Amino acid sequence: MSQQNLSNRLYSLDALRGFDMLWIMGADELFHELAKVSDLSLFQTMSIQLDHVAWNGFCAYDMIFPLFLFIAGVATPYSVGRELEKGVDRNKLLLRIIKRSLILVVLGIIYNNGLAINPLDKIRFPSVLGRIGLAYMFANIIYLYAGKKVQALWFTGLLIGYWLLIRFTAAPGFAAGDMTMEGNIVSYIDRLLIPGSLYLTIHDPEGLIATIPAIGTGLLGIMTGSYLRNNLTVPTKKAIHLFFTGVFLVAIAQLWNLVFPFNKNLWTSSFALQAGGISMMLLSLFYYIIDVQGYKQWAFVFRVIGMNSILIYLSVVFINWGFTTKALLGWMAQLAGKPYELIVTILCIMIVKWLFLYFMYKKKMFLKV
Repeated sequence: MSQQNLSNRLYSLDALRGFDMLWIMGADELFHELAKVSDLSLFQTMSIQLDHVAWNGFCAYDMIFPLFLFIAGVATPYSVGRELEKGVDRNKLLLRIIKRSLILVVLGIIYNNGLAINPLDKIRFPSVLGRIGLAYMFANIIYLYAGKKVQALWFTGLLIGYWLLIRFTAAPGFAAGDMTMEGNIVSYIDRLLIPGSLYLTIHDPEGLIATIPAIGTGLLGIMTGSYLRNNLTVPTKKAIHLFFTGVFLVAIAQLWNLVFPFNKNLWTSSFALQAGGISMMLLSLFYYIIDVQGYKQWAFVFRVIGMNSILIYLSVVFINWGFTTKALLGWMAQLAGKPYELIVTILCIMIVKWLFLYFMYKKKMFLKV
């Protein structure tokens, strides 16, 4: 594939986004149920890995959120960058970026609370989509007004600055550097600033202050996207360079973890590097297999999901997938019988969701924010 064609759109990016979303479309529940009915160590291990770590630590399931944010960053040079090359005014692009961010924040509030009118103290404002919106916005603003070297400085500064914030401060009554849920400075500031309710009462995993290192995750994606789109290196070498850069980031993260533990709830700097490095390695593999070698057919299932990722994420607020699946394919679960009834049900729900997305894909109907 020519460099020119590669620069237009990365098929692998949509596929990787779809692969990421597949796990919250039901694949996680599938492995949890398989682990219950089977003694295979593979299913047991997958089930353990497909749960979030309660506080400090790292599991595969913790990758879903930062991978999505990383991918959003990679897409920036292919969207905002293309507009800049066309001569679109930066201030106009800035307004568009801010608008998109605010829409994501509002959609996140709807996802958390539905469309019902609730008392202020019952509303949860932080959300996954809100974190993505804010991190996307600030990372894109840096991209708009800063060159590559300054972007790298921002990335480094955000992660180190966040580490220093947690290392040398704490909530009142706690020793500097305290990283418990009650004592860390990030949760404390969130409790002061965020109205309404927090997910864990005294802490919210999508809180405001932890957006700082999440901006770094988005920025890492942007720098990766710029390298893929603009660097004249042979595509195969790009994939190799990205993979080993990811390995390097993970190695640094492991060392940092010794003094600043992995913690998705706080999005610690070590966590951001670990997740960023793994994201880069995954992208390099998808990019090499799909865009460089041209093996695309196997990834179509993922691409259909990835092209409408926000739609399927929000759909649970408005569509009762269990009810719909039972009406259409409930007979399959009945035929399976116990103990496989629930496994077949989950598979059927995933199939119905995918067919819905495939219909939208064929009709070229995509929820774009």
